[in-house]
Amino acid sequence: MVEEWVFEFLKGTGKLILNPVFYFLFFVAAYLGVSRVKHERKNFSVRAENAYFELRQLLPIGLLAGMVLSIIVVGAGLVIPMETIVFTAALTFLWCFTTKVRWMAPVYTLGFAFFATMFAIEQQWPLPSFVKSVTNTEESIFPAIAILLALLVIVEGFLILKIGRKGTSPKLVKSKRGQTIGIHEAKRIWMVPVFLLIPGQALQVHLVWWPVFEIGGNSYSLILVPFAIGFYQRIQGTLPKEAVKLLGQRIIVFGMLLLLLSAAGYWYPLAAVGVVALAIIGREFISLRQRMSEDHAPFYFSKRNQGIMVLGVVPDSPADKMALQVGEIVTKVNGVKIHDEKGFYEALQKNGAHCKLEVIDVNGQIRFVQRALYEGDHHELGLLFVQDEKKWDSEAV
Repeated sequence: MVEEWVFEFLKGTGKLILNPVFYFLFFVAAYLGVSRVKHERKNFSVRAENAYFELRQLLPIGLLAGMVLSIIVVGAGLVIPMETIVFTAALTFLWCFTTKVRWMAPVYTLGFAFFATMFAIEQQWPLPSFVKSVTNTEESIFPAIAILLALLVIVEGFLILKIGRKGTSPKLVKSKRGQTIGIHEAKRIWMVPVFLLIPGQALQVHLVWWPVFEIGGNSYSLILVPFAIGFYQRIQGTLPKEAVKLLGQRIIVFGMLLLLLSAAGYWYPLAAVGVVALAIIGREFISLRQRMSEDHAPFYFSKRNQGIMVLGVVPDSPADKMALQVGEIVTKVNGVKIHDEKGFYEALQKNGAHCKLEVIDVNGQIRFVQRALYEGDHHELGLLFVQDEKKWDSEAV
């Protein structure tokens, strides 16, 4: 029995390459990385993370989350119709074309796929035979979709909480009063591959080699499905790591609530419909609340009288090695008090071999950092400030 399950898992993993979503998400991640770098170079002449950052974030932790989710889903015997998997893939492509990466989150792909599956079965849509796996809406298939959706929402919150705050992109924008202020944007796509049980022998109709096994007299197939989790957050009123952390925590709590409610679908089938509708509306409400809170908050990254605020730190730069953080205020450079970007560079050039900075950290405490400078070190230390946007003649680093 154990060998059979191992064989099915290996087969299901191998068939991941048949899903076009798998390749599409790599393209989306690459596009997000290139687009981010273009905007950063336009504002600062340098980029923060390189263009491969989004690609590196796409899969590693998503694989771990997918493994845990697969154990839960398969262990609980949740059976997902093939119709839902196909509709989810189609909606992933569709929402991407809206250019709103957050719409590629599970509540908008799997959530709307849930209702598409219901209508397809009730209205008997003429779907291809390999897609059809359910014949009526009275089966326990729909509560299983609601539970899977709730679990994916929890995973979404976990990913945002753990890695969403990494690599947020600094950006310069104009306020309503025409002043240049700084914001941060987190725009990410993650892939979470999950093993799913699908009912019957729908795939074997056209793919005779597809593995099928029986549990309790019923036939099932095992398939590895890549779910997309899109994430976008605009931060202007607080530190990026705090704002992203708060959003992640809210989504995790929301997902746990959905999970508790979705279990009722096995006793009250209509509850599954309500849970999925609540997931879509509730997730949209969380995003709307976050946007409204940011829009009404005072600008955190703005010009300060006591010094210049750090809007971003280039990885592996001298500033990064001195542990300078986003949101800190540089007040003195080599003993010279500074008030603007020009003064920062002039004070820095007073000693080409060494720099000492006086900094006010995010807790309002004064600290000192210093470091020897070597040939090849970035001439700006790798700090990005709130500054007037301008054209640069030098080549971007």
